[in-house]
Amino acid sequence: MRSIIRQVLFTLGARDIREASDGGEALTRLQVFTPDIILLDWEMTPLDGVEFTKIVRTSPDSTNPFVPIIMISGYGEYWRLSAARNAGVTEFLVKPFSAKGLFSRIRAVIERPRPFVRVGHYFGPDRRRKDHSITDERRKDWLSSVAPDDALKQSDINALFNPDDDRPDEDGEQQKIKAPPQKGRDPNHP
Repeated sequence: MRSIIRQVLFTLGARDIREASDGGEALTRLQVFTPDIILLDWEMTPLDGVEFTKIVRTSPDSTNPFVPIIMISGYGEYWRLSAARNAGVTEFLVKPFSAKGLFSRIRAVIERPRPFVRVGHYFGPDRRRKDHSITDERRKDWLSSVAPDDALKQSDINALFNPDDDRPDEDGEQQKIKAPPQKGRDPNHP
């Protein structure tokens, strides 16, 4: 899978692509290299993608807790999406995916960055919905009916991670858009 992702990234114009065989090696590499984006799998050892993300976001040794993290997984169950989102994952992409799907998630973190927040033990992209319109109320009702083991479509995953986005996703569905947040670092984070 890493070789496929590498080829897609190369095709999209990325040239400085670094790989790690596992989460531990990736943490070591982050001490000497500052990536623009991290792509990681849920299934990693010795650290899974959620544990890795928590360390990147909250460890005092983290060199860049603000780096966008796109999690890739063969699983799209709601409980996994919630765990990833609550760990601080920026975007989530379900396998199998297309080059267009990967590009859309990369584009989302570049063109529509979300401000970072610190709330309790959470540090990461803001997960709150900014505009509580009827669309958001319907989405809340829909989310309350999702069982933890329900697998979601990529368009539903995109809506969960990007509630203020109304650009068409891969399935052509519309979501709500809002102006991109101000760029900058969290003044409360050292």
